[in-house]
Amino acid sequence: MCKHILNAQVSIRSPCCRKWFDCIECHTETQKHALLEAPEMTFACKKCKKCFRKDPKEFEEADEYCPHCDNHFVLDAVTPKAAISVESEDVRVDNRMLRDDRVNPAEAKRQITIFDPDLEADKLG
Repeated sequence: MCKHILNAQVSIRSPCCRKWFDCIECHTETQKHALLEAPEMTFACKKCKKCFRKDPKEFEEADEYCPHCDNHFVLDAVTPKAAISVESEDVRVDNRMLRDDRVNPAEAKRQITIFDPDLEADKLG
C-alpha cells in the first residue's frame, strides 16, 4: 500500500528499472535514480489485476478508466493527515466508549441497583 496516496487504484511499472510502484514518490524514495520518461506507461489495475498501457502525453477523459473493468483510477489524491483519536471496538456492538448526554452526571456517579441494601432495606418487609 502506498503511504503517499491512500486511494491509489493502479500500480505503475517504471520504464527505467522495470519494478512496480504505487506512485512516483514511492519510486524516488526507494530508488537512487530518477524516473525515466517513456512514450508509453504500463499500469496494473488493483481491482481486476490486469495490465494495460497508456500514452501519458495523449491522456484523455476516456483514459481515466481501466479498459478491462471500467474502474475509475484517476481520482483526487487523498493524502494521510495526522490526527489524534480514540480507537475502540465497533460502537454498534460495544457502546461503552460513548457518553450519553441525556444522563444526569450526578446520577451517573451513583448507579442505583436493586441489589443496593441501603436504599431498599426500608421498602422490604
